[in-house]
Amino acid sequence: MSKAQTLSAADRTRLEALIGHEFAEKERLDRALTHASARTQKGGNYERLEFLGDRVLGLCVAELLFRTFGAATEGELSVRLNQLVSADTCAEVADELGLHLFIRTGADVKKLTGKRMMNVRADVVESLIAAIYLDGGLEVSRRFILKFWEKRAARADGARRDAKTELQEWSHAKFGITPIYRVEERTGPDHDPRFTVTVEVAGVQPETGIERSKRAAEQVAATRMLEREGIWQKSSAGN
Repeated sequence: MSKAQTLSAADRTRLEALIGHEFAEKERLDRALTHASARTQKGGNYERLEFLGDRVLGLCVAELLFRTFGAATEGELSVRLNQLVSADTCAEVADELGLHLFIRTGADVKKLTGKRMMNVRADVVESLIAAIYLDGGLEVSRRFILKFWEKRAARADGARRDAKTELQEWSHAKFGITPIYRVEERTGPDHDPRFTVTVEVAGVQPETGIERSKRAAEQVAATRMLEREGIWQKSSAGN
C-alpha cells in the first residue's frame, strides 16, 4: 500500500486506465483510496464514499441480474445479489485491479491480515464506485460495474453453492434472520447412524432431512426448503 499522501501522476494515470475513466476531479480518486487511518491533512477518507458506492453497486448488479436471469424467482435473484455484492466478491475485484498498490493507510492498518484486510479492499472498491458515480454519472459507473461483475453474474454456479449457504442468504435477504437447525433424533448403530434434522426459518414452514451425518441431514433439510419456496427447482437438488 502506498505511503504517499496523494497518488503520483503516473499512478493516477495507470489506475484510470484500469478503471476505464479519467477523473475530472482528481481529488475524488485520491479520497476513494484513503483509509481513515492515513490521517491526511485534506480531502478526507473513503468512509462516506463507501456508503454511496454500496448503493450504486447494489442497483447496477440488481439491474444486471434482472435482465440476465429472466426466469429467476425473487428468492434466487436475492441470493445471487447477496453473493455478488459481498465483501468476498468486492475484494476479488480489488485484487483484479491491483488496488492494494494504491490504497493509502496508516501504519497500524498496514499490519492487518486475513478477513480484516479483505474488508479494507472491499470497502475501497465500493468507495471507488461512488467516486466514479459522482465524477461521471450513473452510466459511467454502470459501465465500470459491468466490466467486472458481468462475467461473475453469468457464472452457472452463481447461485449454486451448498444448500445451507443458499438458505442462509435467502433468509437474511427476505426476513433478516438466520435459519435454525435442530437435531430431532439420532437412530441406528454407531457404524450406520441416521440423523433427523429440522431447519426453521420464522415465517415459513419447517423442513426435515434424514441422513447419515448431521451436516448431510442439514443439507437435505435446507434443499427441501429451497425447493419448496421456489428458490431452487427440484431438478437442482443436491447440486
